[in-house]
Amino acid sequence: MARNRAEVPEAREALNRFKYEVANEIGVPLKQGYNGDLTSKQNGSVGGYMVKKMIADAQRRMAEQSGQIGQ
Repeated sequence: MARNRAEVPEAREALNRFKYEVANEIGVPLKQGYNGDLTSKQNGSVGGYMVKKMIADAQRRMAEQSGQIGQ
């Protein structure tokens, strides 16, 4: 069971860049390759913040589509 796969394979690279952007924003020293020296809390905070930002973006887009923003 592959848990770490993109639903849209074409988005894999963009998601990877996003992960490093988020890690940088919140001060987690994520690097290419092995990151076993990071705590579960640090790794989890990157994923959690990614989800938070994606949800906010989706909500903003839905509001724009429904005409609730920009009036």
